[in-house]
Amino acid sequence: MLGTVDETLVVKHKVMVPNGVEGVVEEIKDGHFTVNDTVAVLRLADGSRKELSMLQKWPVRVERPYEKKLPPDIPMITGQRTVDTFFPIAKGGTAAIPGPFGSGKTVTQHQLAKWSDVDIVVYIGCGERGNEMTDVLREFPELIDPRTGESLMQRTVLIANTSDMPVAAREASVYTGITIAEYYRDMGYAVAVIADSTSRWAEALREMSGRLEEMPGEEGYPAYLGSRLAQFYERAGRVICKGSDKREAALAAIGAVSPPGGDISEPVSQATLRIVKVFWGLDSSLAYARHFPAINWLNSYSLYFDRLQDWYDKNIAEDFISNRHRAMGLLQQESELKEIVKLVGIDSLSPSDRLVMEAAQMLREDFLQQNAMSDTDSYCPIDKQYRLLAMILEYYDLAKQALESGAKMKSVFFIPARDRIGRAKDVPTEEYVETFEDIRREMAEQLSAAVGGDAK
Repeated sequence: MLGTVDETLVVKHKVMVPNGVEGVVEEIKDGHFTVNDTVAVLRLADGSRKELSMLQKWPVRVERPYEKKLPPDIPMITGQRTVDTFFPIAKGGTAAIPGPFGSGKTVTQHQLAKWSDVDIVVYIGCGERGNEMTDVLREFPELIDPRTGESLMQRTVLIANTSDMPVAAREASVYTGITIAEYYRDMGYAVAVIADSTSRWAEALREMSGRLEEMPGEEGYPAYLGSRLAQFYERAGRVICKGSDKREAALAAIGAVSPPGGDISEPVSQATLRIVKVFWGLDSSLAYARHFPAINWLNSYSLYFDRLQDWYDKNIAEDFISNRHRAMGLLQQESELKEIVKLVGIDSLSPSDRLVMEAAQMLREDFLQQNAMSDTDSYCPIDKQYRLLAMILEYYDLAKQALESGAKMKSVFFIPARDRIGRAKDVPTEEYVETFEDIRREMAEQLSAAVGGDAK
């Protein structure tokens, strides 16, 4: 690293020696320059002198080198409860968001771009509608980044490649985005690349392949579709950068997939799922029911839990992962019980099964649902997520004890504290610790009163 330039209020642009160039610095200049002006002079091993400018050139289809790849064992906190608690992505990880039209892919990606705890976000609008990119360009400068207090645009790179632009430009846009991301990664920054969408990119590959008269593969896509997708996602990772100071940095890649008709058995979705470690499957039925983000908790998965366990134990709580697994168990039980309810009605269920249905409903409505348009709920800190989930599970445990002690279902399910739990996600960040403790106290008192009252 030769020097720095204040690119924005929050990003210091580090002027680096180009990859593959080694030598002794003879001179570094100070002052104001254009990107083409000489800012430093190197003496190379053969005795010749090389003038360096701030401009760097790199072929976008070639991965930029690094010293060493590190394991993905630090989570990328996004402030989205479904993502951070249920299906987390690591810094330097890979994720896919497949979903049909209208299921909220773009809004989910905007949320990740807004609130992820990374230094730089590269948002690639690849073949998307022009008005969506216009919304991003208008909205991001007005949003305040919770990490810096400045406009989100100060740390965002937007690549606008709308659907009416040439096919060759669309095919190149994804490579351009990830190369820019690697450039910032080499400076030592944590970067997230959000590609919306890789399906449009694959369609551009198919169109170009057809014009080149190549042999088509499945559904007309080129036979090398899988390897091209792998080349894109494999450029993600947490790494030690090249250079004398051995900077640690990360590059995460998140791609939206827009399968025709929402059918994820098509080639682009299947090729993507073979590569990525996190799958956030969007469901149109949840979107029509106004449940956002419409990530289906029964279909989605994250393969990073084993790697992230230690981080959660040390930084949040030792029961964070176990609480998540318990909550997933309740949601899966609810799915099975719904089939029985369809056949014989909810009144035929035992009190313990009814409680599972109630607890799962609380998890769905009070935890998994999140309002992207709300000032207090758009971003949820990881500690607030942990406490909110623990409070819902505590209600389930106390209610189960109350039912076993002879309390009636009505007096257990309709305590006033449940309304407060339902509104808990809207409690401001500076107040949630005290408010949650107050709700827990009130809940315990009301459930124990329910046992005593029913016993009389």
